[in-house]
Amino acid sequence: MARVVTVNDILDGHVSLDIECLDRIYLNAYVPILQTSSQVVAFLSGHLGFPFPSPVLFKQLGDRFRRAVTSFAEVNHIPWVKFAKDQAKLETMAPYLARQAATGRSGVAAIGVAQEFQRVWTAHEGKTSTGTPRWSFVKADRRVTCYYFYLWDADFGPAFIKLCAYFPYPGKIWVNGHEWAKRQAVKASLSFTELSNGFATCDDPAALQEICDRLTSGTINVFVQRWLHRLPLPFTEQDHDAGYWWETSMRQIEISHTLVFDAPRHARGFFEALIADNLDIGRPHNVEIIFGRRIRRDTWGTFRTAIDRRDNGGVLVNVFYKHSRIKQYLKDGRAMRIETVVNAPRDLGCQARLHNLEELQAKARAANRRILEVERAGQGCVLASPAFEQIAHPTTDGVGRRAPALRFGDPRVMALAGALCQTLLAATGFTNKNLRVLMTGLLGTTAYSTGQMTYDLRRLRLNGLIRRLPRSNRYVLTDDGVRIAVFYTKIYNRLLVPLTAADQAQAPPELRAALKTITRHVDDYAAQARLPRAS
Repeated sequence: MARVVTVNDILDGHVSLDIECLDRIYLNAYVPILQTSSQVVAFLSGHLGFPFPSPVLFKQLGDRFRRAVTSFAEVNHIPWVKFAKDQAKLETMAPYLARQAATGRSGVAAIGVAQEFQRVWTAHEGKTSTGTPRWSFVKADRRVTCYYFYLWDADFGPAFIKLCAYFPYPGKIWVNGHEWAKRQAVKASLSFTELSNGFATCDDPAALQEICDRLTSGTINVFVQRWLHRLPLPFTEQDHDAGYWWETSMRQIEISHTLVFDAPRHARGFFEALIADNLDIGRPHNVEIIFGRRIRRDTWGTFRTAIDRRDNGGVLVNVFYKHSRIKQYLKDGRAMRIETVVNAPRDLGCQARLHNLEELQAKARAANRRILEVERAGQGCVLASPAFEQIAHPTTDGVGRRAPALRFGDPRVMALAGALCQTLLAATGFTNKNLRVLMTGLLGTTAYSTGQMTYDLRRLRLNGLIRRLPRSNRYVLTDDGVRIAVFYTKIYNRLLVPLTAADQAQAPPELRAALKTITRHVDDYAAQARLPRAS
C-alpha cells in the first residue's frame, strides 16, 4: 500500500524557505476634513473665500484638475490610455511599466483614464423661509472621471495611484510588499531566486525575513506622500498647509506565509490530502479558532470553506470569515502559500487607518500560523504518545490527587473531545459556560449539569489536557490536549462511524465481504470453544 503523505512529513525537514511578508496592499485615500456637509461649506467659503457655496464650484475645481493632468502628460511625454469597461488594467499597463522599469528610474509609466462610480459630493437646491436660494450638500454615487497614475518606483517597483476628478477627490493606492522586499534584498546584496510574486530560494533566509519585517506603515506612507507631491493634484500648497490633504486607510491587505518545499514532487499529494482532511475548517467555530475572534449566534458574515480548481490544475482552499478570508494554495508547483486577505480590518479587531497596519499584520500572521497548527494537529496524532496511555486509566499525580480516566468510546468523553475541538487554539480560551453549551448540543437529549461540567474540567486539568489562564476562569488546551481532542474525534468520526455502518447498503462491496469473512471466523472460533450464541 502506498504511503500516505501528511502535512508533518512535508513540514518537518522538507521546507527549504519559510517567509512571512506583506503581499498586495490596497489603500483608500481620503481627505478627513471634507467628509461632512459643514466641512464642504467651510472649504468653499471659509478657505477658498467664495461668498456663496455652490456645486458650480465643484466643476470649476474639477476642470482645473483635468487640465493639470493633461498638461503633466504632455510635458513629460507620458502615454495616455483610455480604459474600456471591464478592461484588465494591469495587463494593459504591463508593457508601459516594463519600459519604465528598464530605465532604472522612478517615474510615471502611463496615465489611465476611466469612467467609474465614485462616492462624491452633490447638491440639491432649495429655498429658505424668506425665499433665498440655498444648497444642501449630500454624498452620492456618481459616474465620474478617474485617473490611474501607473508608477514604477525604485523601492516599490510597480504601483498605481488612482484619483477621482470630482470633489472631494477620493483615491486608491496599490503597492506590493514582495516587490519592495525584492528590491531591498538586492540593495543588501542577498542572493535569491524568485517565485511569481515571492521568493523561491535565498542564501540567508533570516536576513530576508528581517527585510520583510521592515515594511511598515511608515515606509508605505513615505512612498504615498512622496508621489502625491510629484503628481498633478486638485489641491494646492495653500490647501495642503490648511490641512486639506489625503490620509490613507486599509482597503485590502494580503499577509502571506510562504513555505518552499525542497521536494516539490510531494507537494501535490500533500495538498490533496490536506483538502480532504480540513473541509470543515470554515465552520463558525473553526473560523473562531483561526482568526482568534469570538463568533456568536447573531454574528453577521460568511463562514465557509470553498475548494476551487484552478485552470492551471492547481487547487485553492478559501476559508471565509465575515468580509475576509484565508487562501491556501500551491505556488508555482513547489511552494505552499497561506495568505490572509483582510477586506475589513474590523474583522480582526483593528481600526482601518494605515498606522494600524502593524497590529493588523501581527494578527494576520498569527491566523496564518494557527491554520498551519490546526492542520498539523489534524494529521499528526499517533497512538504511541504516552499521553494516550495516561488518560485511558485513572492516575495519581505527585501530590496524591486522583485523575479520573477519559476512556475512548464513552459517549460523554467523546462529546467532551468534540467540544474541545471546537475551542482548539482559541486565542481567548474558553470558560465553563462556553464548554457546557457545546457539550449540551453534542449530547443531545442527555442532561448535562453544571456540576458535571466542573467535574470534567477538573479531570481534563489533572490529566494535563487543559490549563487555566492566570487571574481568570478561562482555560486553554495544552499540546497534549490538542492532540488527544483531535485524535479522539478524528478516529471516531472518520474511522469507527464508517466501519460500523459498513454492513449498510452504501458500504463498498469489498468492505462488506471482508467484514462477513471476519464474522464467520469469529463464529467458528466461538463454536470450537463451545461458547453458545446469545439468545
